[in-house]
Amino acid sequence: MANNDVNEPELKKLQTGTTTVGVVCSDGVILASDKRATMGYFIANKDIQKVYQIDDHLGMTIAGGVGDAQALIRLMQAEANLYRFKHGKNITVKAAATLLSNVLHNYKFYPFYVQLVIAGTEDKPEVYSLDALGGLCEEKYVSTGSGSPVAYGLLEELYKDGGSIKDNARAAAKAIAAAMKRDAATGERVDLVTITKAGFKRYERAEVDKLLA
Repeated sequence: MANNDVNEPELKKLQTGTTTVGVVCSDGVILASDKRATMGYFIANKDIQKVYQIDDHLGMTIAGGVGDAQALIRLMQAEANLYRFKHGKNITVKAAATLLSNVLHNYKFYPFYVQLVIAGTEDKPEVYSLDALGGLCEEKYVSTGSGSPVAYGLLEELYKDGGSIKDNARAAAKAIAAAMKRDAATGERVDLVTITKAGFKRYERAEVDKLLA
């Protein structure tokens, strides 16, 4: 993941230096990422957050420019709160994804330098991927960032369609761990989050290490 405090000519090479994963399960969704932020070949931060809670039932992963991504996180958190205040219920995952797609599309001539995954469980477990121009796709599993080709290899092999979080947590964690071994912009450790009807849960480091053992 790239730090945004750089000049304009450097932006293109800094946008997707990370790996994130989103996975649909029978009882919820899994979001995972690494923890490294880069500026070109420089490791700018070794403990950056890339999986964010939008609401109790909704989460989002970020890849790309830090400033752009964090602005969109704040926007979506505010919109989720406003929706609940106005309508007396949570925004659906599809509605949140569509709203974010519209925001990105409206800025396509000066885009946010991001690749995003938004996922949750309001009506059913759902995962959506979004590109910088607002392209929106519903996925069973998805990976973003520079390490995504490696992560996809693990997901293709290990993902269990219709499986539970317990069945697929190891696949998500191993997909990030594999990218860390082959992609220089992905590193440090695996951050793993699940979203179920019970809410948003971030795994402790020891729990993730157990999955990878």
